[in-house]
Amino acid sequence: MILARIKYVYKLISLSVVIFLNITGHAMAYEEPDYKLIKTTDVYEIRQYEDRLAVQTTQAAGQNGAFRRLFNYISGSNQSSSKIEMTVPVMQSDGSGGSVMLFFLPTSFTKQSAPLPKADNVELVTIKGGYYAVINYSGRSTNKNFKKHATILKDALNADNIVQTADPSMATYNGPFTPFFLRRNEAMYRVQWK
Repeated sequence: MILARIKYVYKLISLSVVIFLNITGHAMAYEEPDYKLIKTTDVYEIRQYEDRLAVQTTQAAGQNGAFRRLFNYISGSNQSSSKIEMTVPVMQSDGSGGSVMLFFLPTSFTKQSAPLPKADNVELVTIKGGYYAVINYSGRSTNKNFKKHATILKDALNADNIVQTADPSMATYNGPFTPFFLRRNEAMYRVQWK
């Protein structure tokens, strides 16, 4: 009886490890933008990013469908019907025309080699490099969770006299099926740096 119970517990632990590695391994397999780490504090990091090519779409408040439009683009709904590897993070921010969502393109693409979007409301853009203050957090990527961490970041930056030059952006690294306690999210501000 005890031996059977030990075997059962061993199987559960083994299964849990396999599931954990499977879930976390998927997020690690996607290409992420390179950056240079400039400073680390207990609350945030300052990162320096180079220019990055992305595909983006905008939607009015209360509308849905931005992710689907971008996913369709990388799935082949583009002028050359090319499938493009997914990258992380998925970025979201508020713009003058509504909410902006973007996917970074793999580094193998340039503005000249990236396929043009078919949809009118999807465009290729270059995200200018620069310095960003970033705070990491787990949990669901809700507006409430994002705003909470963006406020923590802003307060820490203000205390350190670091000027934010744009509204915050939300970076989401995991898909919706990743357990909330394993998710990686970030709030980031573009900042002035010495």
